[in-house]
Amino acid sequence: MYSAILGGVTQRWLTGEQQRIWRNYLSMVTRLQAAMNRQLQADCGLSLADYDVLVTLSERGPMRVFEVADELGWEQSRLSHQLARMRARELIERRGDEHDRRGATVEITHAGSAALAAAAPGHVALVRSVVFDGLTPAQLRAFDALTTAALHRLDP
Repeated sequence: MYSAILGGVTQRWLTGEQQRIWRNYLSMVTRLQAAMNRQLQADCGLSLADYDVLVTLSERGPMRVFEVADELGWEQSRLSHQLARMRARELIERRGDEHDRRGATVEITHAGSAALAAAAPGHVALVRSVVFDGLTPAQLRAFDALTTAALHRLDP
């Protein structure tokens, strides 16, 4: 069914083809995240969340906590818990007022950089083999256009 009237309002539904594509996309993202997490845990003891934070800090340098949250699209509470776990393992350092999250800055440590260097080759190999290997240049451009357009529509 493409549309229905609910409470006097016409509701548009996904077409059968759109529904199939959407479900495939969701399944791919869920399974890919699980595969990346398993690979990182097995290869170097990092979680995918650890890896995401380390990559962000390695690329951008020291950042304020709210900037890391914005960059990753995470809620402040999720990031605070993640940073506490990473700080306990000496992967990151946090500087500033412990009671004022807005003023705190985080940065990657030498141990964090070493963990990221150990994790990156396996992570890249997995992503390349699952997502990019076998794509034609035209498919790669289409994939880029699709993801870029969706991200632009999500920006406030």
